[in-house]
Amino acid sequence: MAHQIVALIAEYGLLLVFLNVLVEQAGLPLPAVPTLVVAGALSAGGQLPLWGVLLVALAGCLLSDFAWYAAGRRYGAGVMRTLCRISLSPDSCVKQSELRFQRWRAPVLLVAKFVPGLSTVAPPLVGAMGLEPRSFLLFDALGSLLWAGVAVALGYVFADGVERALAAFEGTGTAAIELLGALLALYILYKWWQRRRLLVALRMARIEVDELAQALRSARPPLVFDVRAAGSRELDDRAIPGALDFDPLTLDALLAGVPPERELVLYCNCPNEFSAARAAQLLKAQGYRQVRPLRGGLDAWAAAGHAVERLHVAAAAPSRASPAV
Repeated sequence: MAHQIVALIAEYGLLLVFLNVLVEQAGLPLPAVPTLVVAGALSAGGQLPLWGVLLVALAGCLLSDFAWYAAGRRYGAGVMRTLCRISLSPDSCVKQSELRFQRWRAPVLLVAKFVPGLSTVAPPLVGAMGLEPRSFLLFDALGSLLWAGVAVALGYVFADGVERALAAFEGTGTAAIELLGALLALYILYKWWQRRRLLVALRMARIEVDELAQALRSARPPLVFDVRAAGSRELDDRAIPGALDFDPLTLDALLAGVPPERELVLYCNCPNEFSAARAAQLLKAQGYRQVRPLRGGLDAWAAAGHAVERLHVAAAAPSRASPAV
């Protein structure tokens, strides 16, 4: 089997490397690093051109990444919400990427392919957040070459070890493939179970959009918090009028003087109101008894025809800085 793998990569090496990198960067769970490592080992033996391997890997990365980038640039937050819904970790897949992008901006693309989950999310994210095409292509090309170069270099330097590993793999027959398949299935099952457990943990009463609209017109309206990350608010600058930015780091100051019986409503724009429900758990742990996420989040509020404000206009408004007790 090892000889068959080597023969396959040796005969169709550049095409195989290109296709493997292309589909992995498109989001399919077909890791390209093992192929790149074997290709690097074959390059050490003169069976594949080293620069050819790097160039086709770069081409595969740029084609997939630019397609995601263009989708993010055109459809903005919608692409990010789609990625978040299909992720096995939808509560954190985009938020962590937003935080990294806010800290590093375009250079995040230099390391994106080394961070699990960030490789596919980063291109549409930087597109949605307005990174210029030339800057994207520059940093994505450098990051892709760095990622592919590390894998190919490992195979090139440790070519003898790669050959021995393939020989050991061959000795196991089909058992190794079956084991790898079983491990992959167990990983997917574990992530699904982890997601279901989180859903159960975050199961709590929601407030409907019409109920919130009516409550906001009452004599004692609830405090409304926007729990989206700053990156999400940059992608989608809509907000419920009067909503306060939720920041766990400044929560004590934000809620100073707010009595525990005050009604609090939290909204986000993520599947199953993950972020809002987690923030609600945090507030309940601090003694606030009437805390509810908004069912459907900001999209449901806007779809029902209720008023929204734009953050670039509302930024100077005191209502987003401190609550009225």
